[in-house]
Amino acid sequence: MHAATAEGPGRPDHSEVDALAGGAAGARALRPYVDAVLAALEEGATERQGPLPAGGPEAVAARVRQAARPLLPATGVGASGLRDLVRTVAAGSADPADPQCAAHLHTPPLALAAAADLAAAALNPSMDSWDQAPAASALEAETTAALADEVYPDSPRPDALVTTGGTEANQLALLLAREHLGPGVQIICGANAHHSIHRAAWLLGLRRPHTVPTPTGVLDPLAVRQVLRDTRNPALVIATAGTTDTGALDPLPELAAAARIRGARLHVDAAYAGLLLLAPRLAHLLKGLSEADSVTLDFHKLGWQPVAAGLFAVRDGADLKALDHRADYLNADDDTEAGLPDLLGRSLRTTRRPDILKIAATLKALGRDGFADLLERTVAAAHHLAALVDAHPGFELYAQPALTTVLFRPAAAADADVAGVRRRLLADGHAVLGRARPHAGGPLWLKATLLNPHAQPSDLAALLKLTAEAHQEGAPVR
Repeated sequence: MHAATAEGPGRPDHSEVDALAGGAAGARALRPYVDAVLAALEEGATERQGPLPAGGPEAVAARVRQAARPLLPATGVGASGLRDLVRTVAAGSADPADPQCAAHLHTPPLALAAAADLAAAALNPSMDSWDQAPAASALEAETTAALADEVYPDSPRPDALVTTGGTEANQLALLLAREHLGPGVQIICGANAHHSIHRAAWLLGLRRPHTVPTPTGVLDPLAVRQVLRDTRNPALVIATAGTTDTGALDPLPELAAAARIRGARLHVDAAYAGLLLLAPRLAHLLKGLSEADSVTLDFHKLGWQPVAAGLFAVRDGADLKALDHRADYLNADDDTEAGLPDLLGRSLRTTRRPDILKIAATLKALGRDGFADLLERTVAAAHHLAALVDAHPGFELYAQPALTTVLFRPAAAADADVAGVRRRLLADGHAVLGRARPHAGGPLWLKATLLNPHAQPSDLAALLKLTAEAHQEGAPVR
């Protein structure tokens, strides 16, 4: 029964806020809230006036407390609570759409993708059984098959699963290696590998990964060959296409050859660089990717999707049979035999969102040319920033960017000064830069990870100017 018809003496009318987003009336019920959210987003961005709020953690937390409390009042405040909280969160957000927000692999989502995500939220399919997600499951099957073909164009039966991102996809790679090679499998990765590799090994009860030093920033195939010769266990080699610190790409063809000679599996963590496959002028950077047994891709990095939007691709779809799991109420054998698709073996999760909708909508709307254009513009912006740094007498450039990450630092600055520059920019709300120490014992660098395809040369010049001014201000922020 709807709450509006269940009122009695002293019973509040919640009909304003308890309408459902689905059904024939769902769009009508949703529209005023969408209008309120859009207005609140605009108000919050205007209030913030920059890439992130000024004042640091204490100031932001104080503003949130003021807006949120009391969080569970005796009598609700109605729809105004939505607008107040969205405005407060928007005003207190780090905005990846601002060109001065360039610290992390934190993408500004496309408006089209965010709109598709709204539809997914309103329809709320649960991707764990066909009867909860008839169309969404069909769209997922269609889209993952197409993307698996992009990664493995010469494989007769590739496949791909939707994940929450690179961490879950990398965990799947280690899980499949354990299932196919046994619990004694030796993981071999570079010091440049993502931290999720070590976390997944710990979580899965595997031995500690053998971590190969990467003094040049990439994994040396000769060093990997030596480790493979020395190990007595079946092995999984992890290569990285786009490291978190510098964007460097490991030499994939040579690592694939090393793994193949010793009978090891190869997984490529291409969460950062993998979607360059869709840009003909950049795809050469991923030569050798299709030789891997499995690949991590991430659409909420260089794919401009709202979180979460990851993919795990395998060269041989039969590998995924290891994930098969049965629950009679979700994938009974007789239902599967009758033709109902089995979704439970398509993820480590049970309930999961239809994240494929925004990905499919973006690919269809942009097309290959449009997607490639976004990628090429973003890579070009990184090279432009690197050129500005290289020409600036007050800065040192770490190296020419391999992807869209540029490392730089004030010339001859101490590490404490470099860290202080970053914190000062954060405290003032002027810019969001990351930090990286690519080599153990080496100097600390400021990191600009460019993911905004609309960033202009003037934006990049302004970022460098703000950084120079923050350095000139003096003692570092503690």
